This record gives sequence, structure tokens and C-alpha cells, in this order.
Amino acid sequence: MLVRRAVPAEFAAVARLTVAAYEADGQLKGENGYGDVLADVAGRAEHGEILVAVDESTGAVLGSVTFVLPGSPYAELSGPGEAEFRMLAVDPAAQGRGVGVTLVRACLSRAVDQGCSAMVICVRSGLADAAHRLYAGLGFVRTPERDWSPLPGVDLLALRMALPAGPA
Repeated sequence: MLVRRAVPAEFAAVARLTVAAYEADGQLKGENGYGDVLADVAGRAEHGEILVAVDESTGAVLGSVTFVLPGSPYAELSGPGEAEFRMLAVDPAAQGRGVGVTLVRACLSRAVDQGCSAMVICVRSGLADAAHRLYAGLGFVRTPERDWSPLPGVDLLALRMALPAGPA
């Protein structure tokens, strides 16, 4: 599996798999327009980096994530010295193959390369236990003082991970 920046020719595939992954997890029930935000890969690419995990033998896009720094319109929590990733999605047909972990590790590496001291993320309250285990296993810890709610009934839990010093 190879992780790299998405190219515009892959944006439609990234949009489809992101919406499909969020629907499969039940995260789009009752949402007003969030599926459209997820599908706007070109818009996200203007304000962050869209990373994809690609099957090296077939070229198929298996998953994607949006990596952002503070000040991006897609940054929800990150402050000075912090990076953030959003919209982590794995094609439902590729789940269980380590795609999500590989994408998170790529974001962590990118943050270290950018000289960031921490990675922050939001996860939806009630998200599948597998996602919570993935983040805890990688070293993310809850930071409840940063929890927030963008819409009534959508509660986002904040997680943070300190990063080792890297290139500035």
C-alpha cells in the first residue's frame, strides 16, 4: 500500500469512497449537507492536503484523509504548533486491511515534517469502537475541554497526541 497526495483525476473516487464510508458508519443519518462537504474533494484540496492510500498492484484508492494546519477553513481544533486531520475514510470493501492506521501514520509523519508538536482530531461521539481503539492505540488521548458541537445532536470529542521533535 502506498500513501501519497491525491491527484485531481482521483477526486471523484475519493468523494465516492468518503461518502460511502461515512454512510456505512451511520455518520450521515439526519445530516444536512455534510455528505456534500465530504464529496467536495477539490474544495478540500485547496485548503489542505488530500492523502490517499493506494493498492500498489491495482492502483485502486483504498482510503483518504485531509491533512490541515491551523488557519485552514477545515481546521476545527488545531492551534499554533498543532496539525489536524479530517475526513479519514476507508472504502468499506477495504476495511480491516490497515488502511486507516496507515493514513493516520502518514498524517503524523507529515505533521512532524512540518515541525508540529501535536496532532489534534475530532471524533463523533458514538463512533464505532474500532475507531476509538485505533486512535487510542496510536497514542491519542481525550482532551474533553476541547469537545464541541457544530450542530445540535452532533457531539465531537477532541483527541490529541504529542509528537516527537522533527524537522522544522
